[in-house]
Amino acid sequence: MNTGLDGIVAAVTNLSQVDGEAGRLIIRGHDIEALAARFDFADTAALLWQGLAPGSTDRPADGAAIRRDLGLARQRAADRLPYLLPAVQGLSAIEGLRAGLAMLRDDDCDHLLLCAAVPVFTAALWRQSRGQRSIAPNPGMGQAEDFLTMLTGQAADQTAARALETYLVTVADHGLNASTFTARVVASTRAGMVSAVVAALCALKGPLHGGAPGPVLDMLDEIGDPAGIEPWLDRQFAAGERLMGFGHRVYRTRDPRADVLKGVVASLRGGPNRIALAESVERAVLNRLAERYPDRRLDTNVEFYTALALEAAGLPRQLFTLAFAMGRVLGWTAHVFEQEQTGRIIRPASRYTGPAPEGRLLAAVAG
Repeated sequence: MNTGLDGIVAAVTNLSQVDGEAGRLIIRGHDIEALAARFDFADTAALLWQGLAPGSTDRPADGAAIRRDLGLARQRAADRLPYLLPAVQGLSAIEGLRAGLAMLRDDDCDHLLLCAAVPVFTAALWRQSRGQRSIAPNPGMGQAEDFLTMLTGQAADQTAARALETYLVTVADHGLNASTFTARVVASTRAGMVSAVVAALCALKGPLHGGAPGPVLDMLDEIGDPAGIEPWLDRQFAAGERLMGFGHRVYRTRDPRADVLKGVVASLRGGPNRIALAESVERAVLNRLAERYPDRRLDTNVEFYTALALEAAGLPRQLFTLAFAMGRVLGWTAHVFEQEQTGRIIRPASRYTGPAPEGRLLAAVAG
């Protein structure tokens, strides 16, 4: 029985296509490599919301207008901080973000505010956990630059801001992944955009989905230096442990997002980071995997270079899942709009395997 629903078509979408066999990700007619090279966060939002968001048309949307609207929305999100921050004292950043989004009212929240709230709330929550005051957003900045400025209280390094912007574009949408599917299920009930996005964030919180990049850094911590790579691999294979950052549920070849983020990491080389060590680890792991599984292609996935890119851009690992949410919220909102147009609740069947009432027969499948 296909308990993971692999290969089951549960939605018809014109937003993205994941071709696992070819190692290709297409976002509304653009290969992810080309999209990440040419588009920023606002341009990607305009692309994903085109013809779906209220007031939009099927014509190419204006990224500059979305950039302006997102900047103003970050200011609207900051207006909620006096209510949010006292209420979430002592919670982790992801728990605080979940609470903050849940506090947004359905009748006073739109897709722009949700996308703006993630970086504003994340930066403020992190600063509060460090005993620091929140920094007001700058509506004239891009999403990534403003987030880094709100996070650190200092002018963002432009190379780091560009790297983070590219990351947000790269992870904006990826087919019917666990969090996006969750958003569409909730949206199909007409619960509203806020409920659908909060549910998606809850799914992203799981360590098998959005929580994966952090353990890549734990792996590098344990390895320590190049001399520790081979002994560490010996221990991992002997114990049958999973290698974080390698292999993917869908891709049967290299994850194209990994190549994009490898380029991002290359642009950050030379700073106070562990990029050289990570590249040595990648080479050693891929060589071992090829030797042990010659008939199975296991390659680097997006989490490996996500961890390096976000660390090199200056983000603490506790915020990696929230950074993922900053990008993926674009896909969630677009899928909510698309799902709401279908007018049909998502209601799959299940197969009952429990005991039958005495003296009665059961149908094989219950709806």
